[in-house]
Amino acid sequence: MSENLVTLYAKQYASNIELLAQRMSVLQDTVTVGAHNGDKASPVDQVGSLEMKQVTDRFAAITPQAAPTARRWVVPTAWDCAQLVDKFDKLKMMKDPDSALVQTAALAKARKWDDLIINAFFSAAYTGAEGTATTAFTAGNVVGVAHGAAAATGLTVAKLRKAKQLAIANHYNPQFEQLYCVINSIQHDNLLAEAQVTSLDFNDKPVLVDGLVTRFLGINFKICEGLQTGTDDAAGTSRAVPVYTKGGMHLGKWDDPEPDVSQRKDLKLHPWQIYQQMIGGATRTDETKVFKIWCRE
Repeated sequence: MSENLVTLYAKQYASNIELLAQRMSVLQDTVTVGAHNGDKASPVDQVGSLEMKQVTDRFAAITPQAAPTARRWVVPTAWDCAQLVDKFDKLKMMKDPDSALVQTAALAKARKWDDLIINAFFSAAYTGAEGTATTAFTAGNVVGVAHGAAAATGLTVAKLRKAKQLAIANHYNPQFEQLYCVINSIQHDNLLAEAQVTSLDFNDKPVLVDGLVTRFLGINFKICEGLQTGTDDAAGTSRAVPVYTKGGMHLGKWDDPEPDVSQRKDLKLHPWQIYQQMIGGATRTDETKVFKIWCRE
């Protein structure tokens, strides 16, 4: 009977985890997501642009053009998380989506999916027919740390305007794509200090929602504390803030199984173990749709 109860609890736990993890993840809904298998996967084949050629001769032969193509790859990594429960009755907490067991596991899972996306924004991306070559982040897609100022600054309206200008220059069309920007608490505070962001003198409607900046200049802001730091263009240490469209990033999921619930006979008092794993990876899929803003903190 107890084994059957554990099975029921495990299914309910898995369901609660999946629902909460999806809701707690900040970035999954801003990128494309796919299910994959194998040691790596190619979520997209890139096709470059063509230019129309003027016709100058009547009845001339047609000269075909070959669009430049490239293949982008995502490589998975594996992660796991285990919780030990010392009393059988505590397994009942797995049925409660508000319990500490469920909340802790869901947060860990959601953060890791977001971490994979963040790590892929500016990393070298695997390319080529077999994914053996790499493509570095485009240097021209970077907004400098002192842009619009005499010295290095945090996040400013001038930097956001420059990032959007770069996006538009790369054929970003707001009618078809949303533009996203991931910021942490410090960059959010930078924006609160910008009069152009918070004052109705510059906006036709309030920008703040519950005291948070959610959208400005047509850019949707996502707050996440996992942003990476690096050496900026002024040889200092800054936070790398990404601005991107959904078509520029991909999250691949290889394995996202239900948690395994079993009794640890190898440990004293035979506690129950709740074990879960996840396998996935992320990559840039389009160099023209991802941009970097250097921000000092």
